[in-house]
Amino acid sequence: MNTFTKHPHGLENKTQAFLARQNHRMLIGGQWVDALENKRIEVENPAEETVIGSIPLAHPDDVNKAVSCAKSAFNSDDWGRMRPSARQNLLLKLADLIERDARIIAELDAIDNGKSVAVAEAVDVSLGLEFFRYMAGWATKIEGSTLDVSMPFAPADSDFSAYTRREPVGVVAAIIPWNFPFLMACWKLAPALAAGCTVVLKPAEQTSLSALYLGELIEEANFPDGVVNIITGEGQSTGSALITHPDINKISFTGSTEVGQIIGRAAMDNMARVTLELGGKSPMIVLADCDAEKAAQGAAAAIFFNHGQTCSAGSRLYVHRSISDKVLDRLAELAEAIPLGPGLDPDAQMGPLVSRVQLDRVCHYIETGRQEGARLVTGGERADRKGYYVKPTIFATEDDSLVIAKDEIFGPVLVVIPFDDIEDVVARANDSRYGLAASIWSNDLSEVQRLIPKLKAGTVWVNGHNMLDANIPFGGYKLSGVGRDMGKQSLDSYLETKSVVIAL
Repeated sequence: MNTFTKHPHGLENKTQAFLARQNHRMLIGGQWVDALENKRIEVENPAEETVIGSIPLAHPDDVNKAVSCAKSAFNSDDWGRMRPSARQNLLLKLADLIERDARIIAELDAIDNGKSVAVAEAVDVSLGLEFFRYMAGWATKIEGSTLDVSMPFAPADSDFSAYTRREPVGVVAAIIPWNFPFLMACWKLAPALAAGCTVVLKPAEQTSLSALYLGELIEEANFPDGVVNIITGEGQSTGSALITHPDINKISFTGSTEVGQIIGRAAMDNMARVTLELGGKSPMIVLADCDAEKAAQGAAAAIFFNHGQTCSAGSRLYVHRSISDKVLDRLAELAEAIPLGPGLDPDAQMGPLVSRVQLDRVCHYIETGRQEGARLVTGGERADRKGYYVKPTIFATEDDSLVIAKDEIFGPVLVVIPFDDIEDVVARANDSRYGLAASIWSNDLSEVQRLIPKLKAGTVWVNGHNMLDANIPFGGYKLSGVGRDMGKQSLDSYLETKSVVIAL
């Protein structure tokens, strides 16, 4: 076991202490417990291909216990009758604790996931704590409405009062992916707790450490026992038992479209509400007037951020033919200049992929691109070093029907496609089963405004990509999902509407 006590880049004392435990536990009903069958999953550092600890493999009986604790907490006076201002204050206190321990959380994600510790602190943790603060404010602003009603079948001299009230949906199953482990936990927990729900959170088995650390902060903030339960395990066993549990009232999932479809079908058996944030193959459209340097810099950031392991990664780049060669040449230079290294290395700009499984998947797609006849501009192979590193890869092609231009690769692989006609490129950009995000690059805002309504995507960015804010809803069209994370819309999805009619 490698506890990183002598890591050349150093770790915070709290990080070292957390990792030194090695055999981590789950949070169920306010208690830190092992799985009932004592089975465990190894935790791997993808930068070094070494085992650094283990987490419990929750059995369906563990899931039952977690859901039962969440249900009891939901029905308890400690949480169910807590005033909105008290919920708000708990969320704000938790955000303060996250801010205090931002570096520790970032180090855990850097070790567990492979991402840059600097990026994890500046992006993942920063966005997460800001989202808790944003949602804390909504806890005191949940409101219904009064209604003027006619009641056409009632006697003419009768009077009625009618209004609606918003109530928490109940027990939430929150299932998060491995690409942004801490941030996704915040995206699920904050609106659910602001609404007054209770939660069973299942992080990805590859990256559970920061979620478990968050559980310790939730305890420190003094949330009532059972309001947040954190269980670890595999999707096919633990996750399946969670999504099919009859006492789950809402499922919020971020992950692949294929798994999202399974969850959506399972949810309907119990009529559980769902939010599904799924896959993407997001197009970037660079118009002829855009500066080639700006386009290249933007495209590199859009695809190589988080090693391409981003659902909204700009993985299809459509460039007007008049500047496509300039953009492509500069992109190749930028890609080849990206230093690879562990997330804790301050000089590294791209870390490893999260696992050997993901490495093999990405390398398979790269080989498919070669076989399909796309021109490999740069990269195209695993880096010659220990760890699950893939070189930043760029393909060029005229044919966007290729597999590498259609499928979500979820790695640092970009497909560059020239175009001549704006209407044609919109049709090509929309010719995808996904519709998560898109971006347009141009100084011609009149043309941009005409294009925005035509793009079938949940988010359209202009002269930027992956620009996120707590107040902006995020989610997709088509097979990219159902519902929205972030913004007030995310809070609404954790609330039911009750109509009340009183005969006076």
